[in-house]
Amino acid sequence: MRERLRVAVVYGGRSGEHEVSLRSAAAVIAHLDVQRYEVVPVAIDKEGRWRTGPDSLDVLERAQRDLAPIPPHGFEVTLVADPTRGGLVPLAGGPPIPVDVVFPVLHGTYGEDGTIQGLLELAGLPYVGAGVLASAVGMDKAAMKSVFRDAGIPVCRWLVARVGGEPATALARRVETELGFPCFVKPANLGSSVGITKVKQAAALADAVAEAGAYDAKVVIEAAVRAREFECAVLGNEEPEASVIGELVPSREFYDYADKYVDQGARVLIPAPLPETTAAAMRALALRVFRAVDCTGLARVDFFLEQGTERVLVNEINTMPGFTAISMYPKLWEASGLPFGALLDRLIALACDRHAARSRRQLSFTPPVPAASTPRRAQR
Repeated sequence: MRERLRVAVVYGGRSGEHEVSLRSAAAVIAHLDVQRYEVVPVAIDKEGRWRTGPDSLDVLERAQRDLAPIPPHGFEVTLVADPTRGGLVPLAGGPPIPVDVVFPVLHGTYGEDGTIQGLLELAGLPYVGAGVLASAVGMDKAAMKSVFRDAGIPVCRWLVARVGGEPATALARRVETELGFPCFVKPANLGSSVGITKVKQAAALADAVAEAGAYDAKVVIEAAVRAREFECAVLGNEEPEASVIGELVPSREFYDYADKYVDQGARVLIPAPLPETTAAAMRALALRVFRAVDCTGLARVDFFLEQGTERVLVNEINTMPGFTAISMYPKLWEASGLPFGALLDRLIALACDRHAARSRRQLSFTPPVPAASTPRRAQR
């Protein structure tokens, strides 16, 4: 292996969170230690083409600044399911571009949902973050909540609907009976509050389902709770650690896309003004959630603290949280004594450790040779 690790930072993707991924990737690249790592920037455009080249960093900087999609640039590469290649393959021909570890800074579908993780497993490359199973469960809110429920982890009431499924009037009755209004309607497989609507009355439900259904045929509908919102960062493989707790105070009715990335009006309180017993309970619950989905590397766990009852409810786990300048994950670790650059060092080391452990697994099996049978004596 070379003196410096070659880290392929992959960003963009075929997702509604494409532009957010660009901002996360720009921050990650800016904080990687150039004495330890050689960055190979790999952009995935909205059509799914993988690109790299000498101008990739300049293109990324302009796109993330303008919250614009990645434009054509550089040359196209691909990743093949062949561990002997050891890197990216230029489509126009030529030798592979060697890579030691991949940092998939991808949010949403085709990036955070287990798809690229499966490709990286087949390619035999170490990568930062959760594996295939945890990524898939962490992306699908319905599967995630089912896992939480079975693990005894408290969540708010919810149900699943499908676009083109039951009639709108029947769904409205089911929501009224099982959840009540107001409620939140969300695409099952997306993040960054994309496609989410707060529905206050039954008449608005069909439009909200259509909005969420534009991103995913499966829609999750959750009971709205009057609550404060908190987040905890988790880091590690077999022995994960939890950060201090942070609180989000939205400037809008709920913490939506504009609050996160456009006007950035939400206030962030780190550490959160909480009794230590409540903060400790959230940290312990964050570790339970991390283990429940078999997560590795990193995750951010989001909580509600219900007003009136003071119940702690888990909202979701995010297996590739944002790394933008305003993202909570690096801020929480900074407040816990781990600066951004050192956090990236840990994540890359965890990726290499996990890959080394998986490489030691036995992948072949030799069936036992059946014992020679003794001929049966003929019966009289």
